[in-house]
Amino acid sequence: MEVHYPLHTFSLPNGLRVCVQPDPAAPGVAVNLWYEVGSYDEVAGRTGFAHLFEHLMFQGSAGVASGEHMALIEAHGGSVNATTSTDRTNYFETVPAGALQLALWLEADRMGALALTQENFESQRQVVKEEKRQRYDNQPYGDLLELLTSQHFPTHHPYGHLPIGSMVDLDAATTDDVVAFFDTWYGPGNATLVLAGAVGIEQAREAVERDLSRLPGRPRPEHLPTHVPLRNPATVRVTRDVPHSVLYSSWTAPALQDDPGDALDLALGILTDGAASRLHRALVKRDRVALDVHAVVLGHLRDHSIAAISVRPTDEAGTDTAGRALADELARFAEEGPTEEEHARALAQFEREWLLDLATVEGRADALNEAWLQQGDPAAVNDRLARVSALTPEDLQRAAARLASPAAELHYVAEADS
Repeated sequence: MEVHYPLHTFSLPNGLRVCVQPDPAAPGVAVNLWYEVGSYDEVAGRTGFAHLFEHLMFQGSAGVASGEHMALIEAHGGSVNATTSTDRTNYFETVPAGALQLALWLEADRMGALALTQENFESQRQVVKEEKRQRYDNQPYGDLLELLTSQHFPTHHPYGHLPIGSMVDLDAATTDDVVAFFDTWYGPGNATLVLAGAVGIEQAREAVERDLSRLPGRPRPEHLPTHVPLRNPATVRVTRDVPHSVLYSSWTAPALQDDPGDALDLALGILTDGAASRLHRALVKRDRVALDVHAVVLGHLRDHSIAAISVRPTDEAGTDTAGRALADELARFAEEGPTEEEHARALAQFEREWLLDLATVEGRADALNEAWLQQGDPAAVNDRLARVSALTPEDLQRAAARLASPAAELHYVAEADS
């Protein structure tokens, strides 16, 4: 199956890059704005700022009172939200076609004149601290991601901390620090805007120019270098008050700007996706040393990503036995590669999931911006299906070879099992 979306890109004099994907049959328009700033861009002692702005951007601007951005979009039948990662922060609305200008005006108002007051900063600092308590400090496995990250990146590496940041750093931050971070990273020259849905190319250009061209340009900031050595694979054991033990085996993978990682993703899918996967059949059904197996890739744009496989062992096996069984199966897969049947199944799963992602204007807009960030061109969305479909079993076997190398093992042991 071929995928080809008509795309039109242009730039404003202030540096804002825009991509329009017209879809006259769509019920609305997705407004998807990515700033190329994430936790990677935070300096030591000033972490958590990118995530803080995910909250501050809804606290008002020159023409909008606190909370009104969401309220106005929702009052017009739209939806709105934002997320933060290591390499980007995105703000997105989906609105009826008649509310497109409103959405763009709101984005322009906060890009140009965000209300960075001491009161707003303090209130959102407390919101972030409460989020940290709820999502990390007081949740089972809440420190798992931090421990996994620290096995590969030292704390002074740009990827050595999570986007939530340090609460000590947030407590020490001043309003001037926050204003400086905004002035550096949240200008039009560091942003990409995708409009997907019921909007024509000329209509989109006029709408964007009307409100966003008036913003002054700023120098595009440079990202930190990544010359900090990674840590060697090691085994870490912790005991926690959690429902069950879990083993995480993890490896470094190429940076996304060097390799989109599709071959590795397919290989991990063959190994862990569903009851027909290789590791489920071997570790859960045959050997009975595990209750479930999953995989995740923590993608990083500028330095190594992390590929991880988690195994929840049976009480009888424990994490050590499950870890040995996992290593044996990964070595076998790296030596043999996938069967033709496994390869075909992985491609079919990818095609189904990819087309589902593109089925909505929201998903399509996000995919276009992701391709823009990682591959420098939103049009990479149009040939991704063909590129992935061209991957051979040998390509997947080569990608999986890293999984046969020594892993960093995190044995996250439940108190009842210790």
